[in-house]
Amino acid sequence: MADLLGAFEQAVLLAIVKAGEDAYGRSVLRGVEDALNRGVAAGAVYATLNRLESKRLISSRLGEGTAERAGRARRYYRLTASGAAALNESKAALEQLWQGAKWPLGAGA
Repeated sequence: MADLLGAFEQAVLLAIVKAGEDAYGRSVLRGVEDALNRGVAAGAVYATLNRLESKRLISSRLGEGTAERAGRARRYYRLTASGAAALNESKAALEQLWQGAKWPLGAGA
């Protein structure tokens, strides 16, 4: 279980999956905020993207620079096979942990 993804890492990876070909920094940030239903610091998302890339759970590429971005290129992210496996393992582990528990929990559960 020590190698399982944290909740925030899962949120970032799932935001990349949901964004598809349009998974760049700000779109991932918006996806995480939508999924968690709260504001998230951009720095936290970018630090997590860097960490996930160093773990080879995602890969990135630079797109073309655009006039609307003053010629700056966007960095696009995609899930790797290792990232998909890590997400699948994390989901399976959580489902196993919750097995047999009644949801939602109440006081004195």
